[in-house]
Amino acid sequence: MIAAVSTLGHLAQTAGVVVAALLAAVALLVGSDRARSAAMLGALALTPVLLVANIWSTPQLAPLRERPLLALAVAGGGLIVLALGAVAIHRMPELVALAAAAALPFRIPIESGGDTANLLVPLYLVIASGVLAYAVPRLRATPGLDDDDEPAGPRRGALEWLLAASVVLYAVQASYSSDFDRALSQVIFFYVPFALLFALLVRVDWTPRLAGRCLVVLLALAVAFVGIGFVEYARRELLLNPKVISSNQFESYFRVNSLFFDPNIYGRFLATVMLGLAAVLLWSTRARVVAGCAAALVLLWAGLVLTLSQSSFTALLAGLAVLGALRWGARLAGAVVGAFAVAAIVVVLAAPGLVGVEGSADNITSGRSTLVTGGIDLARERPIAGWGAGAFRAEYRRQEKTSSARASAASHTIPITVAAEQGVGGLALYLALVVVAFGRLLRATRDAVARAAVGAAFIALVVHTLLYAAFLEDPLAWALLAVGTALAPAVRRRPRETPTPATP
Repeated sequence: MIAAVSTLGHLAQTAGVVVAALLAAVALLVGSDRARSAAMLGALALTPVLLVANIWSTPQLAPLRERPLLALAVAGGGLIVLALGAVAIHRMPELVALAAAAALPFRIPIESGGDTANLLVPLYLVIASGVLAYAVPRLRATPGLDDDDEPAGPRRGALEWLLAASVVLYAVQASYSSDFDRALSQVIFFYVPFALLFALLVRVDWTPRLAGRCLVVLLALAVAFVGIGFVEYARRELLLNPKVISSNQFESYFRVNSLFFDPNIYGRFLATVMLGLAAVLLWSTRARVVAGCAAALVLLWAGLVLTLSQSSFTALLAGLAVLGALRWGARLAGAVVGAFAVAAIVVVLAAPGLVGVEGSADNITSGRSTLVTGGIDLARERPIAGWGAGAFRAEYRRQEKTSSARASAASHTIPITVAAEQGVGGLALYLALVVVAFGRLLRATRDAVARAAVGAAFIALVVHTLLYAAFLEDPLAWALLAVGTALAPAVRRRPRETPTPATP
């Protein structure tokens, strides 16, 4: 099958991308357990075929091409790992949530589409194991008369339809993209597997205890990453990301990224964990819990400062403002935010050099203003259909006549990237998705710490994407939407109705 897809080339791969996206959409929308299971297994089987077909001729697969027995051994070992994971999750369904939380930050560099991408391989193993644990028992079960009815799970609403439409539209627009390889990578590495992750997490029985355990897992990881960041800063030596290593050599400041390949993504992760801790601190009445959360926040804040990630600082402040509004009301939170804004303006006006806002807009924003301007120009050139999924870098390079080394994969402002690549249709879909997501996640959150934390973290993530990149390409967005959906009162699990026996 892989050889056939690779031989047929672009047409077969394009069709495969669309089919994989449609299967993911079915997994998000269909009400039947069996149909959902079949769609999830189909997407799980198709995406690795598309990946291997796309990178079959690359040097990294040379050992497997030349040694078939090695390829079989690798495939067999992978299947054994997935089977063991599926058995564990089947026995303890909550494990998929804990394992996903533990795997979220870890990335492994893999070459695809002519580039080296930092991929969430451990998370993919968790998703695949979760799909097997969910789908196989349901497909083996005897079909019931009510199989087409909604199972005891969350109802489908506008959010699920918008997510499904986003995945399918992106895949369809890959067909005319000037950078098809990148679009294919985005679909099979991000959109499809993360849609499956959403379908899995939204059906977990989320309780305050489980949410707390996931936060503990994330906190433990964050503390470890901060410790590594402290070591990097003390030694003035980064472990990963040659671009940041090179930048640090020519700048007066030093940015850490711990085990992440990007200080901004590292900062996004720390900000998310900090918002979870802040929510617990604000709603807790136990002195020991408050003191522990405060101490952890101080430690994580010290780690975040060393990233020098302006987008992460802004996202954290936005999330804290949301938590303040949910806890004490929008008026008080607005007054505090306004005071901080006034203080920031005073500092900028009094000492612009101290905060790095001297010089041109391009210098102040580390080159992002040029990317934004270029993205707007691209959107104006082709406003209806856009340049195609994943095409920003190729088209920006063409427009600006710059080298591939200087061209960025995104405008660092997600709405502009979406407008340039997907046109007005994609932009409208993105805006609708954000609005609907806000409405669902912030519904009735005043007295629920878990829902408040999820809503604040998602808003912080959206703010971060306005200053950096990666919205639906980030599994954190899908995970927050799934958990918030499972916790939302209006879409909580509904018990299957028991038929009332007829009276004689």
